[in-house]
Amino acid sequence: MSINELQNEVIAEFSDFDDWMDRYQLLIDLGNEQEPLDEKYKTEQNLIEGCQSRVWLQADEADGKIIFKAESDALIVKGIIALLIKVLSGHTPDEILNADLYFIDKIGLKEHLSPTRSNGLLSMVKQMRLYALAFKAKQSSTLET
Repeated sequence: MSINELQNEVIAEFSDFDDWMDRYQLLIDLGNEQEPLDEKYKTEQNLIEGCQSRVWLQADEADGKIIFKAESDALIVKGIIALLIKVLSGHTPDEILNADLYFIDKIGLKEHLSPTRSNGLLSMVKQMRLYALAFKAKQSSTLET
């Protein structure tokens, strides 16, 4: 599925709930469904700066696509990173870099997060894009050699 198809799926999933308490519960459930991150990836290097809670993000490349794994010590944040992984993981660096992540606004996520969580969300997206840039640079340097 394309990034936009995945975003539309997330929007549809969230539109089933009018009440934000239910949406928070959905976020928590999504976070809990995620596989725990291997302890070896819970390093300072993988911690996302700008997040109030601790969020570790690991990125690996497989067949030209980036696979993200993450974990957080906060339930809602764990759900937010799970959403980002659902939408962005398994795509090429270019697809990730060119993605317009409209689902964040469409489900009302930004307006229902505290300012610090909102900054954390932006930090997570930024870090995922930085990984995409790094893998893209690595791919092009491999092609040149």
